[in-house]
Amino acid sequence: MNDIKTVGLLGGGVIGAGWAARCLLNGLDVVVCDLDPEAERKLGEVIANAGRAMGKISMAPPGPRGSLRITREIEDAAGGADFIQESLPEREDIKIPLLKRAAKAARPEVIIGSSTSGLLPSRLQAGIAHPERFLVGHPFNPVYLMPLVEVCGGDMTTAEVKDRAAAFYAALGMRPLMLRKEIDGFIADRLMEALWRESLWLVKDDIATAEEIDDALRFGPGLRWSFMGSFLTYRIAGGEAGMRHFMEQFGPSLKWPWTKLMDVPDLDDALLDKIVSQSDDQAGGRTIRDWERLRDDCLVSVMQGLSGHDFGAGTVLKDYGKVLFECAHETAKSAAHDPSAPLRLHTARVLPEWIDYNGHMTESRYLQVFGDGTDAVLRHIGADAEYHKHGFSYYTVETHIRHLHDVNADTPLQVETQILGADDKRLHIFHSLVAAESGTLLASAEHMLLHVDTKEGRACPAAREVLAKLEPIAEGHAKLPPPEGAGRAIAMPGPKV
Repeated sequence: MNDIKTVGLLGGGVIGAGWAARCLLNGLDVVVCDLDPEAERKLGEVIANAGRAMGKISMAPPGPRGSLRITREIEDAAGGADFIQESLPEREDIKIPLLKRAAKAARPEVIIGSSTSGLLPSRLQAGIAHPERFLVGHPFNPVYLMPLVEVCGGDMTTAEVKDRAAAFYAALGMRPLMLRKEIDGFIADRLMEALWRESLWLVKDDIATAEEIDDALRFGPGLRWSFMGSFLTYRIAGGEAGMRHFMEQFGPSLKWPWTKLMDVPDLDDALLDKIVSQSDDQAGGRTIRDWERLRDDCLVSVMQGLSGHDFGAGTVLKDYGKVLFECAHETAKSAAHDPSAPLRLHTARVLPEWIDYNGHMTESRYLQVFGDGTDAVLRHIGADAEYHKHGFSYYTVETHIRHLHDVNADTPLQVETQILGADDKRLHIFHSLVAAESGTLLASAEHMLLHVDTKEGRACPAAREVLAKLEPIAEGHAKLPPPEGAGRAIAMPGPKV
């Protein structure tokens, strides 16, 4: 993604705004073409929700945001773009002429992706300039959180363009799914459409309400689908004998006449009114933004939970978090540091989930922030993930934390670190946690770390290149006065004699 700095978006509706948020939060400049006079407000609200959600989804510090500009001209959005994503209404008579204008204005090598959920790319690319650089990149709502993007080329799309587009989407923290063949509706929408058709019949025949159908999914198979899908779920259902046993046992049921999947009900006024009424009842008076925030919070929780298992969408998130941490590390390395001043390598913001019943940051989160501060120091001296792959790391063997002030939700935090001592096997550090805006000292943590050969499970000297980075910092910090509280121990006065 290094060669892509500016993204041109054609359309700023629900999907276009989601693309804008994802690109902006990844440091890309965005130019959105949209004729809606309310575009600035609507985009701003979606971007605010996206920033709120993405601030929770990874412990990696967020990078700098890109800039946003709104225009009313297709050529303005496409002319200076390094990548173009179209999210116009699902009508060929609207998309095709506007895509032709965008393709004419764009540089020949700039990829044009369409967010269409079902139109064939071969039809959309016909007649545009350099059609070989056009493809479908079909995302899912909310675009700034959902990892999946279906990549489908048309008859004239080159394999190289599909690979470049997939690499771009992956760099945004997404999971590209490359379609083997061009097909109406692609993959995910065809699966969702089958479920939707059956749901309509269940409502029409008064078998279940809209809420009851959603409950059947969200309390049942939906929880499994989020990380296993259908085939792996069914394989497990077959027990030790696996998928073959499952198919032998349940396959014949596919011929039972219980489904109306191939027979679609007419969406007449009566059925439409019934669905709308039931959906209104289910919403319970909450606004769309309220539901979006609740949806985002649930997605964050599911994806973070899966990340701990390194499975499904959690693997995508975990890998993306590594990229963000590496970017933060590179930024910290490139910043000028005064060797005679404390290191300032880690920042954070207190999330609502970090707050306990007293309304203050819970104890475990102090240790988390200090631990992230220690990791930042280790990355700074070269004891990073790559170093760990070679079988070496620093282990924390002793910690002392002081809680000096209450810390409330949304407080921006800064960790300042002083090296109190270091030799070839030990690292003695002192963290000061301060409120980034006021500079108030909120807490401190003193740690002793031991350098370890992880394969042998014993202490050993650190690598020469690590010590070469550590020693100048330790020497500079040795000239600083000891921080207040260093060397403190927990003790109560002895009994009076």
